[in-house]
Amino acid sequence: METLDAVVVGAGAIGLAIARALAMRGREVVILEAEDAIGTHTSSRNSEVIHAGIYYLKGSLKARSCVQGKELLYEYCVTHGVPHRRSGKLIVAADESQLAELENIQKKARANGVTDVVSLTRAQALALEPELSCVAALYSPSTGIIDSHALMLAYLGDAQAHGAMLALKSRLERILIRDNFFEVRVAGSEPIAARIVVNSAGLRAPTVARNIEGFPARHVPRELYAKGNYYSLTRRSPFSRLVYPIPEPGGLGVHLTLDLAGQARFGPDVEWVERIAYDVDPRRAERFYAAIRRYWPGLPDGALAPGYAGIRPKTAGPGEPAPDFDMQGPKTHGIAGLAHLFGIESPGLTASLALAEAVANELS
Repeated sequence: METLDAVVVGAGAIGLAIARALAMRGREVVILEAEDAIGTHTSSRNSEVIHAGIYYLKGSLKARSCVQGKELLYEYCVTHGVPHRRSGKLIVAADESQLAELENIQKKARANGVTDVVSLTRAQALALEPELSCVAALYSPSTGIIDSHALMLAYLGDAQAHGAMLALKSRLERILIRDNFFEVRVAGSEPIAARIVVNSAGLRAPTVARNIEGFPARHVPRELYAKGNYYSLTRRSPFSRLVYPIPEPGGLGVHLTLDLAGQARFGPDVEWVERIAYDVDPRRAERFYAAIRRYWPGLPDGALAPGYAGIRPKTAGPGEPAPDFDMQGPKTHGIAGLAHLFGIESPGLTASLALAEAVANELS
């Protein structure tokens, strides 16, 4: 068998960032991707937001990797010419009953070291965004937007410049744990021997883990899918900043985001599904109008058109507490050279460089 230093399974933002980190440390890396292009699932079907690190439990991997990753990502975008903008974000309380939760969100932000989030009165919020409706708001100036595909191309370029290889249409069939290496079997190819294997397969990461012979089943979480539908505004946006409601179970609520051209889109909602499919039902837009009009009452009838959909890789189901990112290395499962990343949903894009460094450090 051909012997390599490392095999990274999955060419989304996380997998590419990890491959880059390993290659820059002198590892010989191959990235296996089942699809015919990089980042075709969660990494390119999201809000493309650089998150500040506001919502997450203090000390959690989500909080730590988001706050660290945000700083690394902004610096990376500048040095590598990745299109982005520090757009800022307003989190709004639609009525008096949400003021306590707004205060809790600010406390979480401060606990995570995000000290630039400021409270705004209704008048101050409307001075920034006159079309807004709220009783109070938080303003996060370090929230931004990014071209996720350009970011992934930059990660891939760095990795390839340091010798990494990308293998598209390379579906992993099985991995066998040998005495001092992993035997990696890919459909239609000869087996590969690798000293390091990183499972960053996103939505299918639990499936990949179950296909590693000898890996303890107790460490493999459930593989659950929460679809998020997005709808585009068919006219010019009156907003120049992102607008988020108070979070809802399973997500951050139907929020308004902007792309780098200023086009507004709304979403995602939370739709638990059994399979991976990205169709958007135009009829679901009906329930968006009421949610959006809580903070933008001026939304005209018929102004939303189906945009796109993404799927969050979940490890907990409806009504269950949102789990932390699950990064499992040898310290967790005891198998040298093996790392898994489970349930890397939002803010995974923001956290990608920080998570990559954490994986590379544990496997070095």
